[in-house]
Amino acid sequence: MKKIFGGTALLALMSISAAHAAGYGVVDLEKIVEQSAYIKQQNNSMQQQIQPQTAKIESLTKELEALQQRAQQGAKLADAEKAKMTQQYQTKLQELNALQQKVQGTVESNIQALNKTMDSRIKQAAEQLRKENGLDVVLNKNSALAYDPKYDLTDKMIQKVNAIK
Repeated sequence: MKKIFGGTALLALMSISAAHAAGYGVVDLEKIVEQSAYIKQQNNSMQQQIQPQTAKIESLTKELEALQQRAQQGAKLADAEKAKMTQQYQTKLQELNALQQKVQGTVESNIQALNKTMDSRIKQAAEQLRKENGLDVVLNKNSALAYDPKYDLTDKMIQKVNAIK
């Protein structure tokens, strides 16, 4: 009787485990981000957006360097000329700092928006893959200590992420 009960319990436990163990998939999030068409498009857009300010920053930097060199070479300059150059330098330096802060703020806000959108896209694509493949879970490969490469869904995930509009 014990053998029958033990065998039945073992059989029931195995069938529950077999019915539940749908599996897992792993994805390389870093590769997905690197190969995301959306991120590439957004980076290009951001570069174009900040390009005028970046050019102005380079121009101001060169002007500041030129003023600094003139001040160092002009030891015989009159006090009024030195004061004028100092004022020009301070004005350009303030303009440069303000412009750098503006560009940094633009970049940071774009990155935050990009991260939020990519997070949503990645979760959506992962859920689609999980359902399509009947998986219990989709893991970041960096979270797995070891896995069988046949469970790597990175390429499928890249396609799904790129297909989301």
